[in-house]
Amino acid sequence: MNRLCDSMEPRVMDDDMLKLAVGEQGPQEEAGQLAKQEGILFKDVLSLQLDFQNILRIDNLWQFENLRKLQLDNNIIERIEGLENLTHLVWLDLSFNNIEAIEGLDTLVNLEDLSLFSNRISKIDSLDALVKLQVLSLGNNQIGNMMNIIYLRRFKCLRTLSLSGNPISEAEDYRMFICAYLPDLVYLDFQRIDDHVAKLAETKHQYSIDELKHRENLQQARLEDEKAQREELEKHKDAFVELLNGSFLFDSMYAEDVEGNKLSYLPSVGELLEAYKDKFVIICLNVFEYGMKQQEKRKTELDTFNECVHEAIQENQQEGRRKIAKFEEKYLLGLSAIREESELPNVKKMIMECSEDITELSNTLMTLEMQLVEQLEEAINMFERNITDLVGSFIENVQSLMAQCRDLENHHHEKLLEISINTLEKILKGDLDEDLPDDVRALFVDKDTVVNAVGASHDIHLLKIDNREDELVTRINSWCTHLIDKVHRDEIMRNRKRVKEINQYIDHIQSELDNLEWGDILD
Repeated sequence: MNRLCDSMEPRVMDDDMLKLAVGEQGPQEEAGQLAKQEGILFKDVLSLQLDFQNILRIDNLWQFENLRKLQLDNNIIERIEGLENLTHLVWLDLSFNNIEAIEGLDTLVNLEDLSLFSNRISKIDSLDALVKLQVLSLGNNQIGNMMNIIYLRRFKCLRTLSLSGNPISEAEDYRMFICAYLPDLVYLDFQRIDDHVAKLAETKHQYSIDELKHRENLQQARLEDEKAQREELEKHKDAFVELLNGSFLFDSMYAEDVEGNKLSYLPSVGELLEAYKDKFVIICLNVFEYGMKQQEKRKTELDTFNECVHEAIQENQQEGRRKIAKFEEKYLLGLSAIREESELPNVKKMIMECSEDITELSNTLMTLEMQLVEQLEEAINMFERNITDLVGSFIENVQSLMAQCRDLENHHHEKLLEISINTLEKILKGDLDEDLPDDVRALFVDKDTVVNAVGASHDIHLLKIDNREDELVTRINSWCTHLIDKVHRDEIMRNRKRVKEINQYIDHIQSELDNLEWGDILD
């Protein structure tokens, strides 16, 4: 059933509606007339009122990127959508509509006040992104499960809540339950929560609350642990040695190795595998630890370079400011003298002298900039050599360590092949005492089958080692290339910006001199 008169046609939120609303709500009097003549940019609008418009669908609001307050109450809106660009929104009113589900609010991270009063909502969810939410109005909806209240515990800033008119508000323990489970709430259904009631509620539900807090603490600890692990993994990725501080690479070699897993059932292979894994993991750990140390060296090199560049720029800018200050002191005195001089030949001479001073300042500032360019070019070239050497040394040592992994694999392959051939001979002679699974015995029909199975396992292992080495080398080379390119690009942009600043300043003071009116001078 529509909220508005059935005779009214549903309307679309098009440019005409938005322009009309902005114009009507814009500044009045003289400022308003000027705004109407020149037009108001949607991106400059901070508040927009679109109530009682019979709007069916939210649309065309993407241009209101700085909107703080949006009023869409008393329409026939069925879905919350089209708000993803309104990231600065603080206040949103969607009351008295036909909304059935809370959705489409994920980007509204600054929202503090949300009204969904009098809709058709049956569940409180999908509000996770609204970490600043202080006021939530959900009265006159269809919320019937009291467990919805527990979901609201995550909103630490929530102080005002309205749920009257929902089925849950008819529950006998409604107010006590909410006060107990949302202890930071100040207002419920437009009434301030009495301290006495809050204490009674806490006492009544203490056991359940304590149990809930325990579960929440466990979950919070788990989330924090997962976050710490993600952050640690990112550090390892920055060093290009992620997942090398354990058995991950070794385990991945056997994850898809069907033949190798079958061969592990052979006599003595279990001990062989255990020794192989221990040595392999130690090498991986050496790669990891070396990689982390080298990452610190690269970081130190980059920090030192950035500090050097910053200091050079600062010193150069200070010298430039001193030159400009000295010039302006003389220049202002010159302008005053020109304005006071009544003899035309003297005026021309003085203007010429000022113009020469301007040219001299321009040359001085440009010379300073060229000196800085040469200084930074030398620093950049040194940094490029140092970082390239660090990366080259890192790659060389990693490749040496990965070669040790291949040597271990080759040694393991030889031992495994020897055990497999011996096992085949025992099977053919009927001398094998151990029981083997049927799929393992199926490999030992002849020598070629055994050799092929051992070789296939070996190939998979070598491929995993090679791929991990190639990935590491490719990524760090790419990082190095992009870093050096960025350093050069940044310097080019800095130089262009500085030259532009100098030219604009020189043009300004030269124009000021050129535009001296003879009437002002002669006066």
